[in-house]
Amino acid sequence: MVWLQRMEEEAREIRMPKEWGGVVPSSVFLDEARHIVEEGGKRGLTLRAMGGVGIRLQTLECEDLGQRLARLGEGEQEFTDLDFMTYKKCRKQMQEFFESLGYAKRRATLSSAASERQIYFHQNGWFFVDVFFDKLMVANHRLDFRGRLELDPLTLSPTDLLLEKLQIVGFSEKDFKDSLTLLFAHELAQRDEGNAINARHIATLLAKDWGFWYTLTTNLNGIKDLLPTVDALSDDDRDNIAKRISELQVHIDAEPKSMGWKARSKIGARKRWYQPVETEDTVGDFGIWRMTREERKG
Repeated sequence: MVWLQRMEEEAREIRMPKEWGGVVPSSVFLDEARHIVEEGGKRGLTLRAMGGVGIRLQTLECEDLGQRLARLGEGEQEFTDLDFMTYKKCRKQMQEFFESLGYAKRRATLSSAASERQIYFHQNGWFFVDVFFDKLMVANHRLDFRGRLELDPLTLSPTDLLLEKLQIVGFSEKDFKDSLTLLFAHELAQRDEGNAINARHIATLLAKDWGFWYTLTTNLNGIKDLLPTVDALSDDDRDNIAKRISELQVHIDAEPKSMGWKARSKIGARKRWYQPVETEDTVGDFGIWRMTREERKG
């Protein structure tokens, strides 16, 4: 199937403006995400951007940091797709909506049905759109967004965007950079208010699920350990992010744990504590942290 992939890539580049040089500009993804959310709203559909594009839209005031971090590496296209969360009640209207915007729906598969998602292709083949309903099922720790999509008019809330990243076991470099940007741009709070990260909501979720707690706290510790290596941040920026991580850890530690959490904690990581999700960035358990450890040993 390599030949088919090559043909698709060549066709995509032919349909691109020459001045793009084969790379879809970040502004195209951001503008299209806004357009989809706004058009959906006009038709009574609740759609919220998530993933890397959602994080960029939530942190536009520090867009220069994102550029300095070079999310996918110097000279690489910053984003590869668009991701949206919506409610299951909107499912029947979704195909007609996206087709009216010029998108083509991918034929449903057992995988897409099990993961409660729909996939749509841009009419010029520049990218695809992932649409999830109620929950993020394609995740190491499933997240339920019912009742939370109204917290922000354009994207998932900063809290939910951070949870989306920190639930990943095979944490990649782009996940590290996305999480850094969120922690850089948002203060912590005790509830969903303004543009803050709701530390209590995170602590409450983790207190019920040892596996989620283990993944998220491991990733927070990993981020803190790697902070000194991030040249795109000033010393003050690193200190502020480290303080926010420490503050979040205090909230997580202080939250009373459920009986289920306590029972599962006795087994620990000897038994798999997450749902497996294969990605190109996954390198064993805790992708980037494992790679980091191996580099230090070498």
